[in-house]
Amino acid sequence: MAFDHKKYRPYHPINKTDRRWPNATIEHSPKWCSVDLRDGNQALIDPMTVDQKDRLFSLLVEVGFKEIEVGFPAASQTDFDFVRNLIEQNKIPDDVTIQVLTQARHDLIERTYEALKGVKQAVVHLYNSTSPTQREKVFKLDKQGIVDIAVNGATTVKALAADYPETNWTFQYSPESFSATEPEFAVEICNAVLAVWQPTPEQPAIINLPSTVEMTTPNVFADQIEYMHENFAYRDSVILSVHTHNDRGCAVAAAELAILAGAQRVEGTLLGNGERTGNMDIVTMAMNLYSQGIDPTLDLSGVSKIVQTIQDCTQLPVHPRHPYVGELVYTAFSGSHQDAINKCLQVQHESDHWDVAYLPIDPTDVGRSYQEVVRINSQSGKGGVAFVLEQIYGLKLPRWMQIALSKVVQKRAEGVGKEISVDEIYSVFTETFIHSAGKILNYDIHQQHDKQRLDATIETPHGVTTIVGIGNGPLEAFLNALMAHDSAHYEISDYQEHAMGAGSKADAAAYIAIKCDGENGYGVAIQQDSVLASLQACYNAVVQAKQAQDEQQLQAM
Repeated sequence: MAFDHKKYRPYHPINKTDRRWPNATIEHSPKWCSVDLRDGNQALIDPMTVDQKDRLFSLLVEVGFKEIEVGFPAASQTDFDFVRNLIEQNKIPDDVTIQVLTQARHDLIERTYEALKGVKQAVVHLYNSTSPTQREKVFKLDKQGIVDIAVNGATTVKALAADYPETNWTFQYSPESFSATEPEFAVEICNAVLAVWQPTPEQPAIINLPSTVEMTTPNVFADQIEYMHENFAYRDSVILSVHTHNDRGCAVAAAELAILAGAQRVEGTLLGNGERTGNMDIVTMAMNLYSQGIDPTLDLSGVSKIVQTIQDCTQLPVHPRHPYVGELVYTAFSGSHQDAINKCLQVQHESDHWDVAYLPIDPTDVGRSYQEVVRINSQSGKGGVAFVLEQIYGLKLPRWMQIALSKVVQKRAEGVGKEISVDEIYSVFTETFIHSAGKILNYDIHQQHDKQRLDATIETPHGVTTIVGIGNGPLEAFLNALMAHDSAHYEISDYQEHAMGAGSKADAAAYIAIKCDGENGYGVAIQQDSVLASLQACYNAVVQAKQAQDEQQLQAM
């Protein structure tokens, strides 16, 4: 079969030259309606069980949805029973409105009201398909025939609602396949429905415009929405809603531009589950607003629970790179990215507006920790290695130590060919720079004229040795003692220390770089005694420098 683009034609539904939406900005969150339990459920290989639906409904309420489409009760006994269970078991909070879907057929609408009997408030969502393809090839009706279906359905919806005066009803109409419908006809059929319902500002109707199949770039969809926004009858009594699908991968963008074009309400699903390529992902769109300083009116602080619940209820995996919620979306493996994140976090204060390279939001806002931000593999650099050691172990490595350690860690990562854990990094760090072939058992410092004399006892693989040295301070005296003992020349090239915590009992971490006849050695020690920490770090660096020198001599032979 040929891969032939000529069998397709571009879709140009509207020629609009007076666009206002490109200059608009989103200043507040739209009304949200979750359709996870209806549109999301019908897209599953194995539809949700009653228990799974109950669990997902509870999550949607917890997240903060005030409108939830719970099913198509006239099409399925399972959906009918679920709606009845919600009502009879009093599971619907007073501030939550459930929504149900029905085709524009009298028997289905009647069955829908039976399912809703006794509910406090509900949206009855009526639809019929309107595109030329559906009109001509599926229903074989002209435009007036399609309008008649919608008007008859709207009339039935309004008439039957009067039989249940105890309920606060809202009527919603969707011209299904709106995205492929001529804009003029879409206005005609929506206005015909509104003429039946005669909404008021106090009792508005919802007109929901779906991109049943996403056929255009988001800007064209925005043109369609703005055209509808400008031409509705009863505009001050209509809540303009959109329901975008993701066939072109642009459902979120299309919904955002639709808001700019006049839409006030958005239907979608958590994490975008839906038929074909899915529905509009409410989590992504809401977090996009959040990242711009706009209250999304939904509580998405616990994304791990949201992800787990969705996966358990739908039996669908969540991609590790899924925006905002994926396992790896706040993770940097690149060395330059890690370094930039680390440096930004060092100067980011709690009272500041968030401004950290490569992180559009603070991961802790959605229940993630900084431990997840930087992970190490063979592509990682010194900044990433330093970051994880500081976050987990409180070690603030100086830059020269970061460089030395990153080389060792990268070599280990290349050897295993995969990501290495924080514990593995710490193990490499201690093996290389802390666990040397010697331990200072004790030391004693005496003032000798204007100098200090240091006596130190060191345990080595060859036995216990006592060395003596004199210098301006303990560290210089110790290094002089080592040089006298080894008949070698050592020079401290860098030194840094810091407390690991607060209080008098906090450990001290010391980092020392030594040069020995052109070879570098690096040592680290962690002790409660800060002097002992600096002495042990010095000794560890000397041992490493000598080992490097020995390796050079062997290679030269």
